[in-house]
Amino acid sequence: MAFSFGDIAWIIFILLALLPAYRQYHLEMVRMRLIRSLEKKRKSRVITLIHRQESLSLLGIPISRYINVEDSEAILRAIRLTPDNMPIDLVLHTPGGLVLAAEQIARALQKHKAKVTVFVPHYAMSGGTMIALAADEIVMDENAVLGPVDPQLGELPAASILEAVQVKGREKVDDRTLMLADIAVKAINQVEDFVYHLLVEKMPPERARQISRLLTSGQWTHDYPLTCEQLKELGLPVCTELPQEIYALMDLYPQPAQRRPSVQYIPLPYGREPAPKK
Repeated sequence: MAFSFGDIAWIIFILLALLPAYRQYHLEMVRMRLIRSLEKKRKSRVITLIHRQESLSLLGIPISRYINVEDSEAILRAIRLTPDNMPIDLVLHTPGGLVLAAEQIARALQKHKAKVTVFVPHYAMSGGTMIALAADEIVMDENAVLGPVDPQLGELPAASILEAVQVKGREKVDDRTLMLADIAVKAINQVEDFVYHLLVEKMPPERARQISRLLTSGQWTHDYPLTCEQLKELGLPVCTELPQEIYALMDLYPQPAQRRPSVQYIPLPYGREPAPKK
């Protein structure tokens, strides 16, 4: 059976169109195998909440992902499918997101009867930190960070709204700012109380209140990185023995390809060179 040039061109076009779908399917299968291998090793349910920057199809416009209600629905479903006596391991990599969704996830993890471990290979900020605080143990890379959980009203920190009203005086600000200040007070109190309830089972009530107030009061900027050392000083259950499988899993969630990578290196582990003899 002879093929014309047009037939060959169509076959190549179809193969090229199917190739991205096949690559995505293959990547999903590799992820599932690694997750299942980690589950067997740790005898746990492994759940991932990994937010990478992604590209819209065709347009190639970069968009950022955040914790949303779809994430909370999926994680709550996974927790319901997990027996009470089975530990849960959550791999967390996120800039944060909706307070509602983060609180739902944190509350469900806190209620789980078996041990809950959160793995943070790079960062878990804002709502991600709130979720991590619900865990019995937080395992981080030595250079990974968490962040403050002070509420944000749109693009404005709630604590900064209150500071502006205090500096100018209530009689010198408009009605909208006063309403925002009222909401800011409620938001800070609500988040502080929630974080307190996450921590009070792990430490004395006075210490739990102190830490919850520190994390929610706006003492730091919202993107301030809290290192492992700082978290340990606060008395949080943090260690830095991150399994190699977590790094391998993160490699299976690549950032979208760019024309010119901003970071380049030879992806091989190097041994230390022996010291020259004198």
